[in-house]
Amino acid sequence: MAEGLRERKKRQTRQYISDVATGLFVERGFDAVTVAEIAEAANVSVNTVYNYFPAKEDLFFDRSAGMVDRLARWVRGRPEGESAAAAVLRELREEVEAVSPRVGLLPGYAAFMKVIEEAPALRSRLWALAQEVQGNLEQVLREETGAPADDELPHLMAGQIGWIHSTVIAVIGREMVKGREPHEVSREVLTLLDDIEDLLSERVLDYAVRGTA
Repeated sequence: MAEGLRERKKRQTRQYISDVATGLFVERGFDAVTVAEIAEAANVSVNTVYNYFPAKEDLFFDRSAGMVDRLARWVRGRPEGESAAAAVLRELREEVEAVSPRVGLLPGYAAFMKVIEEAPALRSRLWALAQEVQGNLEQVLREETGAPADDELPHLMAGQIGWIHSTVIAVIGREMVKGREPHEVSREVLTLLDDIEDLLSERVLDYAVRGTA
């Protein structure tokens, strides 16, 4: 369905508030900026900010919804004959090869990470988001394989497959914080993905292969 005028305005307002907040956080640090200051800079009320962002951390991680279901979404969307791990490897290769900002390959990433490193609340939120990613992936693996609730294999496989993603994101973050060029890091991470695939066992690589309809 086409986006209505009201929905578009709400989305634009939400994005504007988030952009203003992120700019202030990068300039002054997360803890040094108040929600009242963000509201004033965005020319909205404090209540409006909270209507869009229930917590201050949400202003920084404003795109977390797309992140927490990323691996689950990739696994759900895999084609026939492809395993869960292969789907994640393929999607990551495509993102890295495209030098996508969705995996941290963007100028200014060092400033973004500096804000997180200096704010315990953001580090805690980042850890919580990682747990959500893992939990969502495990749930999809249980659904896809029909594993019972007491079967630990989906949990173990989610850990292995999640490791692929977390390792790539961590390496990209580490290298981008050094001020390196995204295209240069992209080339190196493509090689890293090959090394990661070589390290995975056949059991992981062949887990949850999508059958034919």
